Amino acid sequence: MRPRSLILFTVALALAGGTTLIARGWLAEQAAKAAAIAVPKQAPAKSVLVARKPLARGQILKPRDLSWQVWPNGTLDRAYILAGTRPIGAFAGWVARTPMAPGEPVTEAKIVAPGNRGFLAAVLRPGMRAVSVPITVTSGISGFVFPGDRVDLLITYPVRLKNGHGHPIVHKAAETVLSDVRVIAIDQKLVSKDGEATVAHTATLEVTPKQSEIIAVASQMGNLSLSLRSLVNPGDQQLADSTGGNRQVTYTLDSEISPLISKPLSSKGNSDDGIVTILRGGQQSAQPVRSQPASRGL
Repeated sequence: MRPRSLILFTVALALAGGTTLIARGWLAEQAAKAAAIAVPKQAPAKSVLVARKPLARGQILKPRDLSWQVWPNGTLDRAYILAGTRPIGAFAGWVARTPMAPGEPVTEAKIVAPGNRGFLAAVLRPGMRAVSVPITVTSGISGFVFPGDRVDLLITYPVRLKNGHGHPIVHKAAETVLSDVRVIAIDQKLVSKDGEATVAHTATLEVTPKQSEIIAVASQMGNLSLSLRSLVNPGDQQLADSTGGNRQVTYTLDSEISPLISKPLSSKGNSDDGIVTILRGGQQSAQPVRSQPASRGL
């Protein structure tokens, strides 16, 4: 083959190869554009607010009751609360209007914020009532009773009894009026700020209609105070039920606290009250004494 023919053949071959590469690149670019148009990019999945555990109607919510959960975009409802709009802590103190199962999305139709209309009614369980009782720094356990805690309600009042000699004497008595009662508010707050203790003037309790009557009478009889119960409930029944039936009464007299106070006369009409035992060396003797009723504040 002549040199001129060889050069022309080589040039033609190079042009053909370049054209093939250019055509292949163009076709690949067009295929990529077509694929991008045919398959749109999927939006990133969003997280919604859900119940972490079963929530009962009227339950006061805490941050540990809620969590964020990734939710499919195809079933995302406009009523769902999306992550990034508000922190979970913002829902502390809200109340569940309806029961919710674990993993169920939380909507503002299912919960109610403190201060909103119907909030207190949502806190109360069916058939229950809300009653406020006055408390002080001492009777309110120095501000360490919070909404959601369970307490016993105690009353301290004077009682007139006869001592061992048949003379009337005024005693001080303390009695447990109600047991295992749920606190739903302290003053007008239904949630504490970061567990901070605050001295309040009233505590709002959730009680039955009969128990509300008991509290109304007890508040006129003497001073009321609260006794905080453990989170571990032994399962004992309330001292007063909604029907007003028999209840187990527990009380303490001042004579049980101090041996210097004369004990009340027993049901049999005899008592060794008013007797002081005196020890001198190795000898023991008994001497009757008469207690004077306390007059201060009566």
